[in-house]
Amino acid sequence: MTDKPLQTPIRHSITLPNDINSVPQLNDFIDGFSLEAGLDMSMTMSLNLALEEAVVNVMTYAYAPDTQGELTLEAVADKGVVTFILTDTGVPFDPTAKEDADTTLGIEDRPIGGLGIFLVRQLMDAVDYQRVDGQNVLTLTKKLTAEQ
Repeated sequence: MTDKPLQTPIRHSITLPNDINSVPQLNDFIDGFSLEAGLDMSMTMSLNLALEEAVVNVMTYAYAPDTQGELTLEAVADKGVVTFILTDTGVPFDPTAKEDADTTLGIEDRPIGGLGIFLVRQLMDAVDYQRVDGQNVLTLTKKLTAEQ
Protein backbone atom coordinates (compact mmCIF):
# COMPACT_ATOMS: atom_id res chain seq x y z
CA MET A 1 0.00 0.00 0.00
CA THR A 2 1.02 3.62 -0.21
CA ASP A 3 1.36 6.18 2.54
CA LYS A 4 -0.31 8.97 0.57
CA PRO A 5 -1.99 9.43 -2.80
CA LEU A 6 0.20 10.37 -5.74
CA GLN A 7 0.06 13.98 -6.83
CA THR A 8 0.90 13.20 -10.46
CA PRO A 9 0.78 9.94 -12.38
CA ILE A 10 3.97 7.91 -12.68
CA ARG A 11 4.53 6.18 -16.03
CA HIS A 12 7.51 4.06 -17.09
CA SER A 13 8.11 1.33 -19.64
CA ILE A 14 10.70 -1.31 -20.40
CA THR A 15 11.25 -3.46 -23.47
CA LEU A 16 12.87 -6.86 -22.97
CA PRO A 17 13.89 -9.69 -25.31
CA ASN A 18 12.09 -13.02 -25.00
CA ASP A 19 14.99 -14.34 -22.95
CA ILE A 20 14.50 -15.40 -19.33
CA ASN A 21 18.02 -14.19 -18.59
CA SER A 22 16.54 -10.66 -18.71
CA VAL A 23 14.23 -11.33 -15.73
CA PRO A 24 16.60 -9.51 -13.32
CA GLN A 25 16.09 -6.36 -15.45
CA LEU A 26 12.33 -6.81 -15.01
CA ASN A 27 12.73 -7.11 -11.24
CA ASP A 28 14.90 -3.98 -11.12
CA PHE A 29 12.30 -2.13 -13.20
CA ILE A 30 9.45 -3.14 -10.84
CA ASP A 31 11.54 -2.31 -7.75
CA GLY A 32 12.38 1.17 -9.09
CA PHE A 33 8.80 1.86 -10.17
CA SER A 34 7.46 0.70 -6.80
CA LEU A 35 9.94 2.87 -4.92
CA GLU A 36 8.98 5.94 -6.95
CA ALA A 37 5.28 5.19 -6.45
CA GLY A 38 5.80 4.84 -2.68
CA LEU A 39 4.73 1.19 -2.48
CA ASP A 40 5.69 -0.86 0.54
CA MET A 41 7.88 -3.96 0.37
CA SER A 42 4.97 -6.40 0.61
CA MET A 43 3.18 -4.82 -2.36
CA THR A 44 6.43 -4.65 -4.34
CA MET A 45 7.08 -8.35 -3.74
CA SER A 46 3.53 -9.27 -4.83
CA LEU A 47 3.83 -7.19 -7.98
CA ASN A 48 7.22 -8.69 -8.77
CA LEU A 49 5.82 -12.21 -8.42
CA ALA A 50 2.73 -11.57 -10.57
CA LEU A 51 4.64 -9.72 -13.28
CA GLU A 52 7.46 -12.23 -13.38
CA GLU A 53 4.89 -15.00 -13.94
CA ALA A 54 3.20 -13.09 -16.75
CA VAL A 55 6.43 -11.98 -18.43
CA VAL A 56 8.12 -15.39 -18.23
CA ASN A 57 5.02 -16.96 -19.82
CA VAL A 58 5.37 -14.54 -22.74
CA MET A 59 9.12 -15.14 -22.97
CA THR A 60 8.59 -18.89 -22.98
CA TYR A 61 5.49 -19.36 -25.13
CA ALA A 62 4.78 -16.29 -27.31
CA TYR A 63 7.47 -16.97 -29.87
CA ALA A 64 8.60 -20.16 -31.62
CA PRO A 65 11.76 -21.73 -30.18
CA ASP A 66 14.95 -19.99 -31.34
CA THR A 67 12.91 -17.01 -32.57
CA GLN A 68 13.93 -13.58 -31.33
CA GLY A 69 11.09 -11.43 -30.11
CA GLU A 70 10.44 -8.84 -27.49
CA LEU A 71 7.84 -7.64 -25.06
CA THR A 72 7.09 -4.25 -23.60
CA LEU A 73 5.83 -3.61 -20.09
CA GLU A 74 4.28 -0.23 -19.32
CA ALA A 75 3.74 0.61 -15.65
CA VAL A 76 1.38 3.38 -14.52
CA ALA A 77 0.58 4.51 -10.98
CA ASP A 78 -2.32 6.94 -10.69
CA LYS A 79 -5.12 7.65 -8.21
CA GLY A 80 -4.57 4.66 -5.93
CA VAL A 81 -4.19 2.13 -8.75
CA VAL A 82 -1.21 0.61 -10.51
CA THR A 83 -1.69 -0.73 -14.02
CA PHE A 84 0.75 -2.85 -15.98
CA ILE A 85 0.28 -3.29 -19.73
CA LEU A 86 2.25 -6.15 -21.23
CA THR A 87 2.41 -6.27 -25.04
CA ASP A 88 4.06 -8.67 -27.46
CA THR A 89 3.74 -9.65 -31.12
CA GLY A 90 3.85 -13.37 -30.45
CA VAL A 91 1.19 -15.97 -31.17
CA PRO A 92 -2.28 -14.99 -29.94
CA PHE A 93 -2.93 -16.29 -26.43
CA ASP A 94 -5.65 -15.20 -24.03
CA PRO A 95 -4.67 -16.27 -20.49
CA THR A 96 -8.01 -15.00 -19.17
CA ALA A 97 -9.80 -17.71 -21.17
CA LYS A 98 -7.97 -20.46 -19.27
CA GLU A 99 -9.80 -22.18 -16.44
CA ASP A 100 -8.30 -21.67 -12.99
CA ALA A 101 -6.05 -24.50 -11.90
CA ASP A 102 -7.84 -26.90 -9.56
CA THR A 103 -5.75 -26.46 -6.41
CA THR A 104 -7.91 -28.99 -4.54
CA LEU A 105 -6.35 -31.84 -6.54
CA GLY A 106 -3.20 -33.53 -5.34
CA ILE A 107 -0.06 -32.57 -7.22
CA GLU A 108 0.07 -35.95 -8.98
CA ASP A 109 -3.53 -35.48 -10.22
CA ARG A 110 -3.11 -31.93 -11.54
CA PRO A 111 -2.39 -31.29 -15.22
CA ILE A 112 0.87 -29.49 -15.93
CA GLY A 113 0.58 -25.72 -16.32
CA GLY A 114 -1.97 -23.10 -15.34
CA LEU A 115 -0.62 -22.28 -11.89
CA GLY A 116 1.14 -19.12 -13.09
CA ILE A 117 -2.06 -17.68 -14.50
CA PHE A 118 -3.90 -18.71 -11.33
CA LEU A 119 -1.26 -16.92 -9.25
CA VAL A 120 -1.49 -13.74 -11.35
CA ARG A 121 -5.28 -13.71 -10.91
CA GLN A 122 -4.88 -14.13 -7.14
CA LEU A 123 -2.35 -11.32 -6.79
CA MET A 124 -3.97 -8.75 -9.08
CA ASP A 125 -7.42 -7.15 -8.82
CA ALA A 126 -8.15 -7.31 -12.56
CA VAL A 127 -6.63 -9.18 -15.49
CA ASP A 128 -7.74 -8.26 -19.01
CA TYR A 129 -6.60 -9.52 -22.42
CA GLN A 130 -7.10 -8.09 -25.90
CA ARG A 131 -5.59 -8.81 -29.30
CA VAL A 132 -4.97 -5.39 -30.88
CA ASP A 133 -3.24 -4.76 -34.23
CA GLY A 134 -1.42 -8.09 -34.18
CA GLN A 135 -0.33 -7.73 -30.55
CA ASN A 136 -1.24 -9.52 -27.35
CA VAL A 137 -2.16 -6.87 -24.78
CA LEU A 138 -2.43 -8.10 -21.20
CA THR A 139 -3.51 -5.49 -18.65
CA LEU A 140 -2.99 -6.18 -14.95
CA THR A 141 -4.47 -3.82 -12.37
CA LYS A 142 -3.93 -3.58 -8.61
CA LYS A 143 -5.75 -1.20 -6.26
CA LEU A 144 -3.47 0.37 -3.70
CA THR A 145 -6.01 1.78 -1.30
CA ALA A 146 -9.03 0.20 0.34
CA GLU A 147 -11.40 2.98 -0.71
CA GLN A 148 -10.80 2.48 -4.46
